[in-house]
Amino acid sequence: MKKKTTIYDIAKELNVTVSTVSRALSGFAAISDATREAVFAAAKRLNYSPNRLASALKSGKTYIIGLIVPSVQAHFFASIIHSIEEGLKDSGYRVILYQSNESLNAEINGVKTLLEAQVDGIMASLSLETEDVSHFAEVIKQNKPLILFDRVHEKLKVPTVTLDDYKAGYMATQHLIDQGYKNIAYVTTVHQIRIFNDRLKGYKAALADNELPINEENIIFGGLSIKDGRFGAGKLMRATNKPDAIIAGDDFTALGVIKKLKEIDETPPKIGVIGFANEAFSAYITPNLSTIDQHPNQMGTACAKLFLEMVQQANPYQNIKHIVLAPSLVERQSTDLKT
Repeated sequence: MKKKTTIYDIAKELNVTVSTVSRALSGFAAISDATREAVFAAAKRLNYSPNRLASALKSGKTYIIGLIVPSVQAHFFASIIHSIEEGLKDSGYRVILYQSNESLNAEINGVKTLLEAQVDGIMASLSLETEDVSHFAEVIKQNKPLILFDRVHEKLKVPTVTLDDYKAGYMATQHLIDQGYKNIAYVTTVHQIRIFNDRLKGYKAALADNELPINEENIIFGGLSIKDGRFGAGKLMRATNKPDAIIAGDDFTALGVIKKLKEIDETPPKIGVIGFANEAFSAYITPNLSTIDQHPNQMGTACAKLFLEMVQQANPYQNIKHIVLAPSLVERQSTDLKT
């Protein structure tokens, strides 16, 4: 096995002391630019990789951030993860990923595991089961940055990056109304996560503003999945007063809605369907799916920028920011009633 290069090898190569190499690599101000450049050139030439554990013990920083997401299967969260990593790479930070799989217990274990790994901070999007957020208190107690994104909780007084979900719900509903749909149903989650409540409020506000009735029987509460979409659509289409359009809680649920509608020969846009998230598949299914773009890349970039601001402060919570992104409508065949 090839011996790993150490700072002793670099010192021998340049005929300088080990302390000179160490100071140059750690950015010590008293080292001349010429010496620093020579050390870095030799380190690159000799394929030197720093001992991060030793550096962490010395500096108190691991340059690792914990990232908790409900699932990496969704393109939305995968895009956020990618953008966070891109936003942090030039600063030397790396990411440890933990999936909650929509489980509160898994989320609790994730926070504990990441803190035991001595991460420098945590970014998280809450699971569908999360109502009690007390497990995040230890992050704040340790004075480590905590940022919530997409799914947040008002009890945690920490920086957040979210979508204007009220506007998203209103926008989806108004689009259907503008296309000529009048009896609009909603298939969403039973879990009391703020983003889904805000979208439902936007849906109801758009109906009211257009003087359309709010029929509680048109609102189906369940989960967020293809299976739940199929179930919700089936229940709605068996009703006496069948809807002429359905808003789904996310694009996976919308896919289930479309599958069920096609089975009963009510293929969109005959019955309009719109989702949320602009998942990668939404442009390629038949008919392709109208959706609300939640701009995950902007969300991830904003999270990275917030974190880098927080680590520069003695108290990372002295200036708490709440960044709210504007949603965008993506119009496709599933709501194109006018053609």
